[in-house]
Amino acid sequence: MADGTKAVVDTSAADAAADEAALAAAIDGLAVAKDVDGRASADAGADASTAPGKTAADGGADTAPDTAPATAPGGDEGEDGAEDGPRAVVGEETSEITAPLSVQEIAAELAAGSAAKKQAPAAAPTPAKRPPTDPQPTLDPRDTATLPRTLPAPQRRSGDMIGHRYRLEECISQTDTFSSWRAVDEKLRRAVGVHLMASGHQRARKVLAAAKSAALLGDPRFVQVLDAVQEGELVYVVREWLPHSSDLARLLSNGPMEPHEAYQMVRQVADAVAAAHRRGQAHLRLTPRCVLRTDSGQYRINGIAVDAALRGLAAEGTAEDAQRADTRAIGALLFAALTHRWPYPEDRYDLRGLPKDLQNAAPDQVRAGVHKALSELAARALFDQPPHHAEPITTPEELVRAIAQIPRIRQPEPELPAFPAPPRHNTHALPTAPNPTRVADTTVAPLPASSRPTTARRTRRRLRRVLKATAWTVALGAIGVASWQFVDNLRNNGGAAAAPLPTVSTAAPTPHTSTHAPAPIAVKGAQSYNPLGDGPDGRDNPAKAVDGDPNTTWTTQWYADQFGTKPPALKSGTGLMIDLGTPQPVSSVTVQFVGEHTAELRVPTPAAAANPMQAKPEGFTVLGKKSGTGVEYALDTPVTTRYLLLWLTALPKDGAGTFTGQVAEVKVSG
Repeated sequence: MADGTKAVVDTSAADAAADEAALAAAIDGLAVAKDVDGRASADAGADASTAPGKTAADGGADTAPDTAPATAPGGDEGEDGAEDGPRAVVGEETSEITAPLSVQEIAAELAAGSAAKKQAPAAAPTPAKRPPTDPQPTLDPRDTATLPRTLPAPQRRSGDMIGHRYRLEECISQTDTFSSWRAVDEKLRRAVGVHLMASGHQRARKVLAAAKSAALLGDPRFVQVLDAVQEGELVYVVREWLPHSSDLARLLSNGPMEPHEAYQMVRQVADAVAAAHRRGQAHLRLTPRCVLRTDSGQYRINGIAVDAALRGLAAEGTAEDAQRADTRAIGALLFAALTHRWPYPEDRYDLRGLPKDLQNAAPDQVRAGVHKALSELAARALFDQPPHHAEPITTPEELVRAIAQIPRIRQPEPELPAFPAPPRHNTHALPTAPNPTRVADTTVAPLPASSRPTTARRTRRRLRRVLKATAWTVALGAIGVASWQFVDNLRNNGGAAAAPLPTVSTAAPTPHTSTHAPAPIAVKGAQSYNPLGDGPDGRDNPAKAVDGDPNTTWTTQWYADQFGTKPPALKSGTGLMIDLGTPQPVSSVTVQFVGEHTAELRVPTPAAAANPMQAKPEGFTVLGKKSGTGVEYALDTPVTTRYLLLWLTALPKDGAGTFTGQVAEVKVSG
């Protein structure tokens, strides 16, 4: 086994015969010696009792009683110790408690025990035990000495139920002490991740404590811990599952990142880790496998505190040590993203390690063309002594401030394809000057001199165009003035003459005035419309935006950058689809936000009306666009529709410095 238990058990079993033989020889030799000593002592006692001139004052009476009891019991106890003590040691079948003693150690223990028992009637000494060999040491300061330090990962199969709720689907990874699974929450019908460990393992307590503290973090930039339970002989930790995400190791499989992508990665990861440290949390095992990028371009961090506890890497140092460890890990991630190399000698995460002569080299010294500012940032975070005598970055907070000082690296504008110029069909268009390097085509006869355009001819042509345009402008102006004078005369002479001409009017159109007040329209439901993202947007039920209670809100997910059509914006917007149940005439829509928002009111086109949730944002018609905390879209003409789309194009900043939208209430009137 990888934990070393089998190797120790096999060694003790193989040496059992030799140890027993050596032990028997040592015991026989010791028994013979003790018999001789016992007889000599008895003879000496007898002689002393019969010798003349010995009195109690001289010690003769005291010596015999003291010596005899000390000798005989001492010899018996020495033999018992020789028989019982070594057998107890040799008979152990596991290295987790003790290790077998050698023949020399047994003889030394027997000799020391015999000498001690001759001096005083003390108990037989217990053979010294060597400390156990722990291939996976743990540093649990609490009283876990009775728990095994290594236990194999619990054996489970696909389809097994955990906690009567989580059905295991696929084993993602397996180590000697724990296993990780993709599972299904049968209660909520969603995919989750599950870590399994034996509850008797010494790390089990720390894993549970780390999972509970990570669950209290509540930062959406980290993969959420959903459950942590000890049930019988099993400890399991349930976490959020991100099906449409890729870890950083997979993103780097095809080569290094572009500068703007590496900048976004390190900025988002550093912001999240710094926020966690402000709340007393540390990751301690931040690797490319723990950094996930979603389809929307946001980075989320998996396994905060839990991954380290599962592998026995729980923090025992100071907070400064934890901050330095996480900062160095972020520097390693940026180094790998810029160079496609792992900044240590060993090969890890499908990345080649660095040779020894480049162990303290900046990324721009390892690979040409690396962004200078990002290279210096990675070296300062990774190395304790960065190149060029730069100041090292030792905490995530310092790293965030250093990133803020770098000018934002934006995604380069895509280059438009070069289309060839369309052929010119004007047979009179020729080059104004001959090209001496061009070879004339002898198959095409040159145009006669009379057909070649001259400068005077081109000037006359332009003049005719200008005259025609001027004439049309004057004519239209005259018609407009005459019409205005005609209408003015009709108004001055009375309204009788205006009756035969109802279609002639120069006044601006006015909204249709309804004879009845707008009536509220009941909303049947609301859904998150997120065609540019990964699944529904938001953590809350969208129905909270149409429940008639302004105190309940539908909240979108957080975004690192504001919406827009150009980088670094991730997308142009997100929306809330409102269902009226049946097509109804809508004259106004009132929306109450939490914070300053910018939103558009849209209705689906006839092509998208059948299934608007599957339509693109271009499949809707914009009825109005407004900004504020409370807006009203008043339509000049009622629009008959079943679906209304509230398309959010700008969100306010929240307390964490990210952008989050909140819709408190939507009311529709007809």
